[in-house]
Amino acid sequence: ARRAALRGIGTVAIASAVTRAVARPAVRRAQPLDAAGRIASAAAFAAGVLLEAPRYGLFVVPGAAALTAARMRSEVRHPGDVAVGVAIGAGAAALTARWWPVKPEAAAAAAPPRRPAPALPGGAGLHIVVNSSSGLSWSADGPDASEYLRAVLPKADITVAQQGQGLTELLEEAARRAKEQGGALGACGGDGTINAATEVAARLGVPLAVFPGGTLNHFAVDLGNQSLEDVVGAVQAGEAVVADLGRARVPGGPEQVFLNTFSLGVYSELVGAREKLEERIGKWPALVVGLAGVLAKGSPVNVSVNGRPKRLWLLFAGNGIYHPAGFAPTYRTQLDDGLLDVRAVDAGTPLARTRLLLAVLTGTLHNSRVLTTAQVRSLRLEALHGDPQFSYDGEVTRVASGRLVLDKLTRAVTLYRPAEKDQWLR
Repeated sequence: ARRAALRGIGTVAIASAVTRAVARPAVRRAQPLDAAGRIASAAAFAAGVLLEAPRYGLFVVPGAAALTAARMRSEVRHPGDVAVGVAIGAGAAALTARWWPVKPEAAAAAAPPRRPAPALPGGAGLHIVVNSSSGLSWSADGPDASEYLRAVLPKADITVAQQGQGLTELLEEAARRAKEQGGALGACGGDGTINAATEVAARLGVPLAVFPGGTLNHFAVDLGNQSLEDVVGAVQAGEAVVADLGRARVPGGPEQVFLNTFSLGVYSELVGAREKLEERIGKWPALVVGLAGVLAKGSPVNVSVNGRPKRLWLLFAGNGIYHPAGFAPTYRTQLDDGLLDVRAVDAGTPLARTRLLLAVLTGTLHNSRVLTTAQVRSLRLEALHGDPQFSYDGEVTRVASGRLVLDKLTRAVTLYRPAEKDQWLR
């Protein structure tokens, strides 16, 4: 609903700009044009909402239609003005998709596990760790996540991580008990919590139930677990899929898995700046404002990529192919494609900062020479100067050796997810 409202507001802004900058000089009937501009705004908001979330759009469209009918009776004397207003509004909605593509409602595709995940009626054999510091999005007058899970899964073992307790240790203990009982591990929290749980589940070979409960739940959304009820149903029915894990490893040393993304350079700063602004001004405007800020303050990193020295503003690697193409990857359509989606902005290109910002503003970054993209199975990185920050799934870290290999652990983790209704033959 929030995304639909933001797209509607952005569409109105575009429609208003068009009617003022283009239609007004072209039409001399000033008063009818004012009415047509109002019709364009109403149509724009309705079309924007309908594009993002059709079920909400069905409530908005009648209001826009009623406003159009009222304007026709009171102000508009030329039916052509109504058609122009509606066309401008619909066109503005379509134009928003150039910068902010519509995310499909369907969950990302993934194969079923070779070994079926156990059905756990009532949660018997399920060991859940709830991270109480993940910014759980529950209302103040309603039950918290742990209370809800205890009510709907009375046979599950539920541990709430308290401040000062080691989350990884709790997950390790819960996963070992689950393995002994032939059950599953559960984790409730944001992307950071789910990242830690997935690493443990993959290493110990136990299925994982991802309960979205944090302020950021990117992986849960791609997985299709958009509510706690979804996951509860899948756990009790034994419905699951397998997914790849991205991996960043020091040759001969430690490694870190990532569920969503890995990056270096200004990308992590950009994501933070965008997320602070997007609830107020929308995702794309927040991206532009954030990008201008981090480019003004930041500096490129000097790294070797597969043995080639480069100066990069950023390098992004997604666990699977992300959409849309360009600078604002948002969602995946497959969780087990075996590929890393790599996007890099080369600082060695003349006027790289200016060209980057202009390409983002015009929605043409995917065709710009400052952006290089590839889908690969592995990538070698080495810091050539300084000690650059790396970020994975929103967590920022440093690598002492400055050398990393990015690759994939294919179909490494089994995840509970409701079965797709149209996949009944699988």
